[in-house]
Amino acid sequence: MMSVRKLVIAIDGPAGSGKSTIAALLAKRLGYINLESGAMYRALALKALETETQLDNEEALRRLAEQAHIELIPTGDTNRVLLDGRDVSQRIREGDVTAAASRVSVYPSVRRILVARQREMGEQGGVVMEGRDIGSVVFPGAQVKIFLDADPEIRAERRFLQNGPAAAGSNNAQQIMAEIVARDRRDQTRESSPLVAAPDAVHIDSTHKSIDEVVSQIEELVHAKS
Repeated sequence: MMSVRKLVIAIDGPAGSGKSTIAALLAKRLGYINLESGAMYRALALKALETETQLDNEEALRRLAEQAHIELIPTGDTNRVLLDGRDVSQRIREGDVTAAASRVSVYPSVRRILVARQREMGEQGGVVMEGRDIGSVVFPGAQVKIFLDADPEIRAERRFLQNGPAAAGSNNAQQIMAEIVARDRRDQTRESSPLVAAPDAVHIDSTHKSIDEVVSQIEELVHAKS
């Protein structure tokens, strides 16, 4: 019996487009590993905060990236994220780490280190990796490339709902919208690995689509390549 080829699936897109949710569900359906690149930058950002490393000091952040031991462990619907052996899965989703991650990720030397580790994780195939430069930089040879997008208003609404009622007082929809627009600008204009759709990526607008509809559409692309 011929074995089914395990592919590398790259999902890129801006903040709030649904990348993480869709990558996790897709990986679960396919029996693939979900390698969340953003979690690696978040983990590094947390280490920077905890060690009081200046977020505008590229050389210090580079050294920190070299020292940090970051592991992504699949756990069904998501990943456990270990930083130097400590489970930081919940901590890296908090607002201060999210803001710090967008700052540490702009530095070329930091990105080179983490991109090399991401390539090691996915070199055997059978992975779904999401981020902002997966199809264009990390895995330019990925067999399936997706650029996932949605209207900024919808992305802000999703983030607002994701944050939950407890965060409503300090992070209302208007604030989140402003943060998303600012994040888009930083990601699109950074010198190293800016957010851009790979030339051969399939564009999917999730504004008016359910999660299941998007996942099913990607599954069809995967089955056509397998």
